[in-house]
Amino acid sequence: MSTTLHNDYKERIVPALEKEFGYTTVMQVPKLKKIVINQGLGAATQDKKLIENAINELTAITGQKAVATLSRKDISNFKLRKKMPIGVMVTLRRDKMYEFLERLIRVALPRIRDFKGIEGKLDGRGNYTLGITEQIIFPEINIDAINKLMGMNITFVTSANTDEEGFALLKHFGLPFKNK
Repeated sequence: MSTTLHNDYKERIVPALEKEFGYTTVMQVPKLKKIVINQGLGAATQDKKLIENAINELTAITGQKAVATLSRKDISNFKLRKKMPIGVMVTLRRDKMYEFLERLIRVALPRIRDFKGIEGKLDGRGNYTLGITEQIIFPEINIDAINKLMGMNITFVTSANTDEEGFALLKHFGLPFKNK
């Protein structure tokens, strides 16, 4: 089952990008490879329940099981031991990725208070990371069941070679960037 955003990519975005950048073949057109959603939970060193709650919330938001990320080394100042769970992440590809992107653009981002668009700064290789301060913008989250407001980073990994190509791809997908 292909999603509407994936069909939109094939039918509308690919020809638009081919024309815009003068690609000679469809294979040169940048595409969205994956979306990685990551939550860093430094407070989880004290409260083990935070990781469980974050895994359940991220699983509900994405429709795919989230996994805990573990610390790599001991840091005594942060009361951190090696291999302690300190975050949660999920990597979306193919249909789940397009479904999540569609829900993010059409439902979640417009629910942000005083929303004026997102920053248009890419990483230099055509990838983009969006920081969200509250997980309650997603309709899958029950606000009454929230113990703690947690933010997350959503990274869009593209096959673009330059920031301009990556930016154009994400703009065509409908990400509401602030006007430069």
